[in-house]
Amino acid sequence: MAIVLRYVDNKGFVVEAFIGLVHVKDISALSLKKTIVNVLAQHSLSLSYVRGQCYDGASNMQGDINGLKMLIKKESKSAHSIHCFAHQLQLTLVAVSKKCVQVGELVLLVSNILNVLGASFKRKDELRQSQKDNLQKALDMDEIETCRGLNQELGLIRAGDTRWGSHYKAFQNFILLLDSIIDVLDTLVEDANTLDERAKASGYLRSFQTYEVAFMLHLMKDILGITYDLNISLQKREQDIANAMILVEVAKKRLQKLRDDGWEPLINKISMFCIKHDILIPNFDDPYSNSGRSRRKIVDHTVLHHFHVEVYIL
Repeated sequence: MAIVLRYVDNKGFVVEAFIGLVHVKDISALSLKKTIVNVLAQHSLSLSYVRGQCYDGASNMQGDINGLKMLIKKESKSAHSIHCFAHQLQLTLVAVSKKCVQVGELVLLVSNILNVLGASFKRKDELRQSQKDNLQKALDMDEIETCRGLNQELGLIRAGDTRWGSHYKAFQNFILLLDSIIDVLDTLVEDANTLDERAKASGYLRSFQTYEVAFMLHLMKDILGITYDLNISLQKREQDIANAMILVEVAKKRLQKLRDDGWEPLINKISMFCIKHDILIPNFDDPYSNSGRSRRKIVDHTVLHHFHVEVYIL
């Protein structure tokens, strides 16, 4: 366990001191508390001096009953527990995003495809080789620029709820690696060792090549691109609460501008993407058919209304 102490010195300056790494055999909240008490005692300090405490989101740390923060709070009422600015942002984004079914479906699909592609070194090598082949083809056709630092090999980022920035990178790389992902899934459909693997690859391949997925990938990439910039800024060492609030306000304005003025650019970008990758673009004037609902439930709105109002605006 790494312990960092933040205090105000005699001159009134805030100082951060890395106390060091402490080996803990038992990671229960009670054991962690005893370790911290012992470390503080070595520096002639006690819990009564503690004015704040900050940990990650693990239950043994943040539990409201027997978590480490509560055990310390019982001994020192002034030891208020806070998350870092970036972690608070991540928790908020996770909570809000889970209320949107389309986002949940996209995250689940991306996660499942990652599990399939990362299940063996052979598939990873196939993805890497396909990426090289597609890159060479694009270079031969002068579709991309060549410059130092450009066209680096990309990997598939495994996303995690407590690392929300990882979702941004995962969606971004899925957009860039779409052809390579399709190539590997195609090969798996033909050469899978079991019927179960073949069925999964076929299902993911069919789901992945839809306008709905293309739309959600680009929409979430744009939204999370803004929050990712905010996330990086909030993690800077010199950040304070006043500046953090300014950064949040700037991010909110950028999101509002995206909502007000970003529809046409987004649709144009997705259309070009779908044409490039042979993905069928629906007629926006047609009645919307939700494949996830019973066909007996009559839908009285168009495809345009669904994507623009129900997904993009709401």
